[in-house]
Amino acid sequence: MSVSDLSSPPIHATESLHGLLKKAAKTNPDKTALVSATLEVTYGELDAFANQFGNELVKRGVVKGDRVALLLPNSPQFVASFFGALKAGATVTAINPLHREREVTYQLLDSGAKAIVTLESHKPLVDKAKENTPLEHIIVTATDEDTFFGLTKEASSNKPDVYINPDEDLAALQYTGGTTGTPKAAMLTHRNLTANAAQFAQAIKGTSSDVFLTALPLFHIYGLTTSLTTPVSLGAKMMLLPKFEPAKALEAIQRHKVTVFCGVPTMYQYLLASPDLERYDLRSIRVCISGAAPLPPQVQKCFMEVTGGVLAEGYGLSEASPVTHCSPVERVRVRVGSVGLPLPETEVRIVDAETGTRTLQVGEVGELAVKGLQVMAGYWNRPAETASVLRDGWLLTGDIARIDSDSYLVIVDRKKDLIKHNGYSVYPRELEDILYEHPAVKQCAVVGKADAKAGENPVAYVVLKEGSAASTEEIKSYVNGKVAAYKAVREVIFLQELPLNAAGKVLKRNLRERI
Repeated sequence: MSVSDLSSPPIHATESLHGLLKKAAKTNPDKTALVSATLEVTYGELDAFANQFGNELVKRGVVKGDRVALLLPNSPQFVASFFGALKAGATVTAINPLHREREVTYQLLDSGAKAIVTLESHKPLVDKAKENTPLEHIIVTATDEDTFFGLTKEASSNKPDVYINPDEDLAALQYTGGTTGTPKAAMLTHRNLTANAAQFAQAIKGTSSDVFLTALPLFHIYGLTTSLTTPVSLGAKMMLLPKFEPAKALEAIQRHKVTVFCGVPTMYQYLLASPDLERYDLRSIRVCISGAAPLPPQVQKCFMEVTGGVLAEGYGLSEASPVTHCSPVERVRVRVGSVGLPLPETEVRIVDAETGTRTLQVGEVGELAVKGLQVMAGYWNRPAETASVLRDGWLLTGDIARIDSDSYLVIVDRKKDLIKHNGYSVYPRELEDILYEHPAVKQCAVVGKADAKAGENPVAYVVLKEGSAASTEEIKSYVNGKVAAYKAVREVIFLQELPLNAAGKVLKRNLRERI
């Protein structure tokens, strides 16, 4: 079975990614583009800043196709340097500000970055990394947002004269564990990213009147597309948070009357668990999207009750820019447990997980494959790995899923997270959804533990709510009474907190290593 959504208006991805900013600045130059803790920038100002930074890069010898790294938190500097690098014809590779020297060195080496933009606090780390990389320019931006870049004051605010072919030229090298787990860069073209911004904007029914809370890290493709390029494509306002903190997020939603917030399940859990939740008016929220990890049904229901808005689940991966699916944003069409329908001009099918060559029927469980304007050009300098996941334009996602009769997609689990117990397939998400129904459970994750006889046994890691108590046997009994015997949780490990990456996604690899 192959599914595609062709009912929406066609997606036109014929301009460069930075062309979205230029268009917004031309249409409404005096409209606020972004707000941070100390700064408010209009679209006209943002476009001028980006032009100046692009010209500075050109002056330093950056030419079309060179890679420029950004080692920055969510900030006006990130936004200006991101679009500025694109205007100079460069390909951006964004680095997690929490990375250590070894990780930064690896990304700079693998990408071959010629220049990097970072904060003064990160310069010692970059200086060390530079010794073993082809890096030529370290550009330090002031920590004081009011000064932005001292270097741009002398640069021209006219757009750099660099021709971009959206279909072929790379806008970003997005590093990801991919479908095989080793760090590699998905090559995302200007067309990939402009198309996905347009697709996502249609899916959430976005308009220029929306106010986006940009709390997801922008070095992560989920944050970049849903919380930066999408609002820019709409000419909407963004409220930037350097990192997600529940109290500051709640304050920002109320103060700026945020209408759109894209996050991960843990963010919504933390907001609901905030002791100050009742002090804030969250009724401005129109739609929230949850992605990057399974959304517990109880969290989804409770958040919609509290805000009056829609919390819809979506799905994507770095190799698809990243969004391929989103639940309809009308409350009556949100289906708990589903990531929704394909984005406009996105084709979907389920194939057998063993070979990826046989298309399965409605309701059958297999590996999800997607095809569309947002699918990457391949992995940077990795032709063999590219060939293993891209086949005739179809991207094999590595996720196990099914398509129901009404075309809604249900993600059953990650292919690599699948637990094999005595030959049976055990899907951790099914057990996690049950665990989240327990009144004492705040967070959880289920992984497989090697067993000489059974192959693997399901093990549950559990974080309890403050002031709550539950025993190992109580948790096991609660879950195991609701599933077949082969799915039973064999062990429960209580933790104070789960290991999360910077985007709030549970690091199951770390949990597997513990056992």
